[in-house]
Formats: sequence, structure tokens, C-alpha cells
Amino acid sequence: MLSAFVLASALIELTPGPNMGYLTVVSSTEGRRNGFAAVAGVALGLMTVGLLAAVGLAAAIAASPILFAGLRWGGVAYLVWMAWDAWGDETPEEESRQPSAWRYFRRGLITNLLNPKAGVFYIAMLPRFVESSGSVMAQTLTLSVVFVVIATAIHATIVLLAGFAQPFLADPVRRRPVRKVMALALLGIAVWFGWSTGRGS
Repeated sequence: MLSAFVLASALIELTPGPNMGYLTVVSSTEGRRNGFAAVAGVALGLMTVGLLAAVGLAAAIAASPILFAGLRWGGVAYLVWMAWDAWGDETPEEESRQPSAWRYFRRGLITNLLNPKAGVFYIAMLPRFVESSGSVMAQTLTLSVVFVVIATAIHATIVLLAGFAQPFLADPVRRRPVRKVMALALLGIAVWFGWSTGRGS
């Protein structure tokens, strides 16, 4: 049963999605350090949603059209704001200053906390692998940890691979147009996020 869950989780995480796109953008433009910070934020966000699912709050959110829509559009708005922030030109002080890893940790965390589809995954997927003979909460928490570990390993691999492009983009002359591309990519991720979290998807 656990091996089947591991395989299912890996296949789900290998499917391109908002997290994969965001981590690729961050790692290729801001470096692996900030990419790994974003991975940590994503992992904490996914684990938090798993805990909420274990106590039943995620199910309540998924069942409420208002709460679900509020999270969904909050996530879209946050990604659009990040795109707007990336579009603006950096000041000389910003160009010479190393971006804070905390900034990307926070963004990875918030983006996943505002992703209602993460809760839907826990509600729709995990119960299929929970045995009625054991403690439902204990099994849910265990499977949540397994899922987060798998997701984090895949996300870290994405950061490692995308990070190879960062040295080329470190030059401010190359960096400015890439920031515009990054902003458009984040805007695309926002659209993707809104579409993928729709009730009909």
C-alpha cells in the first residue's frame, strides 16, 4: 500500500505545475540558495495543509465554495503581485545586494497555503491509502510526511538543474531583460494556478 502511494505521489509531483514553474524561475534567476529556500517554504506549506487535512479543516474548506474561492483567488493575486514586483527595474543598491533567502521561503510558503488544490489532493488521494483498521489521523499524518518528502526531493532536483543557468544571468546587463521574462513567467504561473484550481479541473 505504501509503495503504491509513493509511486502515485511521485507521478503527481512530476507533472508540471505552479510549484515546478516557480522554482525553475527562482533558481535560474536568483540562484540555488534562494531556490532551496523556496523549496523549504513549499515543503512547510504542504505539511501544514497535510496537518489541516488530518484534523478535517481542509475538507471543510474544500466543501465551502466561498472559502475555496477565497483561497484560490488569494493565491492568484499573490502570484500576480510577485510578477509585478519582478517586472520593475532593480535599483543599483538592489543589484549589488544578495536577495534574502527568507523572502523566497516566505513566498513558497504563502503560495502553497493559498493553494486549495493542495488540500483537495490530501482529501481525495490519501483516504484511498488509509486502512480502516488503524488510526486514521496517524496514517494521514504519516502519508502526509511521505508525500512532502517525495515532493521536496523532486523540487530540490529542479532547483539543482535550473541553478546551472544562474551564473550566466548574474550579469546585470543580462539580468534586466530576464527579470521581465521572469515577471511574464510568474504571470503565466498565476493564470495556470487559477485554471488548475478551478472546480471543474
